[in-house]
Formats: sequence, C-alpha cells, structure tokens
Amino acid sequence: MSQPHSDDNPHDRRFSVVVCVYTEDRWEDILAAVGSVRGQSLPPLETLLVVDHNPALLTRLREKFEESPEQRQGEGGRRRAEGEEVRVLANAGPRGLSSGRNTGIAAARGEFVAFLDDDAVAERDWLRRFAEAYDDERVVAVGGRTLPAWASGRRPAWFPEEFDWIVGCTYRGLPPGRVRVRNVLGGNASFRRSAFDASGGFATGIGRDGDRRPLGCEETELCIRLASALPGAVLLIDDRAVIHHKVPRARERFGYFRTRAYAEGLSKALVARSVGAGRGLASERRYTTRVLPAGVVRGVRDALLGRAGGAGRAGAIVAGVAAAAGGYAVGSVRARRGAVTFSSGPIRRPEPSAAETAGPPQPIQEGAPG
Repeated sequence: MSQPHSDDNPHDRRFSVVVCVYTEDRWEDILAAVGSVRGQSLPPLETLLVVDHNPALLTRLREKFEESPEQRQGEGGRRRAEGEEVRVLANAGPRGLSSGRNTGIAAARGEFVAFLDDDAVAERDWLRRFAEAYDDERVVAVGGRTLPAWASGRRPAWFPEEFDWIVGCTYRGLPPGRVRVRNVLGGNASFRRSAFDASGGFATGIGRDGDRRPLGCEETELCIRLASALPGAVLLIDDRAVIHHKVPRARERFGYFRTRAYAEGLSKALVARSVGAGRGLASERRYTTRVLPAGVVRGVRDALLGRAGGAGRAGAIVAGVAAAAGGYAVGSVRARRGAVTFSSGPIRRPEPSAAETAGPPQPIQEGAPG
C-alpha cells in the first residue's frame, strides 16, 4: 500500500490513552496498565481512566492519581512531566464498555485516541508504532498485536491459537507486519479523534457489561460503520505495537471457551443486523473456511504424531465453531423479533466547568494541542 506522507513529525503527535475500568478486583492490574502508558517512548498527552458505575473505585482512583484543588492552586502547582497526567472520569452513559469508551473519547484532548484494556500492559514503543502508521493521512485507525499472559504460566495444551480472540488476543490467521484490515481489536487500538466526529462512537448494547455474559464485537461494528462514513478510509494493524493481556485461570478452562464462543455468535448477529451480513461477516468467512480447517488438520496431525494437545485443539476448534454458530442463530432470531436493541450516536464533548472557563486558559503541557 502506497503511503503519502504528511509533513507532521509522528513523534510530535499527541495521544489520549483511554483505559476503561469497572472493579477494584483489578486494582494492581490497573496500576500496571497506567504504569506502562507512563513509560512510553512516545509520551501520551494524558491517560483517561473511565470508571464504569463503581463509586468506590472512582473515589479510590481519584485519591491515587488526581491532585487536590489545594495542591493545584498552591505555589504555582507542580508541573506534570510529559505523559504523567492521569484523569479519572465516571462513565457518563449506561453501564458497559462501549459507553465507557465513548466517555473517554468525549473527554479526550489529543488528536489521536488509543485504547488499552485494564488488565494489559503495553510495551515501551506501543504508541510510537501507532504514531508512525498515521503518516498516511488516509489511515483512521491502527491496531496492534495482543499477546496472552497466561496465569498458569503457559498456554493450555488444548487451547488452539486460532481462538486466541476468546481471551482478547491476536489469533492465528491474521497476516503479519503492518497490514490493512476490516477492523481493529478494541483492547489494543487507536483512532483519529476526527473519525468519531464522522461516524459516531461505539454502539451501546453491543459488547461487555461488567462481569455479565462476555459479549464483544463493538469495535467490529464501529470500524465497518467508520469505513462507510469515510470512503477511502484505511484501517491497519501493526504487529509491532504490542501489549500483553492477562488471562486469568478461569479463562483457561473449556467452560469459558465455549461460553465466550457462544457470546461471540450473539454479538456477530447484532453486527450483521447493523451493517448487513455481507460486510459484517466478510472476514469471518475466510476464517471459518480456511484458517480453522487448517487448524483442525494440524491438530489431527499432531495427535497422530503423539504431540501433546493435538486432539484437544482439533476438538476445541470444532466445538468453538458449533458454539459460535449456535449463538449466531439465537442472536439472529432475537434481532428479528426486536428483543435486542443497540444504538450509537455522535460523540459530544462535555461542557467546560466554571473553573475551566474562568480567566485565561493555562497550558496543560508544552507542545500540547489546543
């Protein structure tokens, strides 16, 4: 793909990083995620922690990261180092990951908005790789590679790499390098802020809602809608933009594998309803007709050669396809009956407070966009 370059230095681009959080059970994970953002070789403009309807967690995070009014007004205040600013926000919409992300987008001050899961850590050059990909002005979104960090220390022998999306990670079958894709994966992704002005935000009613059924696909629906709103838009994945995503022991079990695959089918039905089955399932057709059969063949071959887990991987692929197909069938019926609703709309920036509008504006940090 040819890449017309802009005159901007990619290292001068400013990112707002959004981390959506919902439970104090992940306190240490949240701190690790924020720490990895603060340690970026390309410092972000700000980190936005969006708390999903959990007042206790909201208070605890504000006490941890935000200065008191007295501290800010004292002797000129302490000037924050580049990349150090953390703002803690309450989800301004209904409970769920989509509206939490929309809250972060609305509050973001950067030209680019990146998303990181609350149980993941980013490698040092994560944002730098994103920034480089935006040299092409047609690029509106860039995703990265997400690697599993298994709680048990290693991948379960039966767990097929083709299904790593079950645990929110990059799966076998995606092409390597920096490549054009239909959609990025929401836990490791970035967008031009202007893209949301053109397409609206994440659709509520799709995706996760705390610890309830592990739905997904909100980023798929958004990316397809984005491509329709901006003809000629380019979405990329750069596998050098790496994060490490924690996989707890509960998600290493076959029961979770099957439940998550079924939930993915439910979510795909909603995506198909929103954007049409043709676009909504285009990538899935290649995945189910080429990537997964090859995975079954490898599993059977490994079993015949006496390699551990071969039969289990082949069986898991078949079971995962069956569960997803079942979920899609049920979800399609529900969608036709109108039993499931979702919506998306424009992202509206919050009204400035009286404190923010009083007197001349103060710079956030040197070089920050206005």
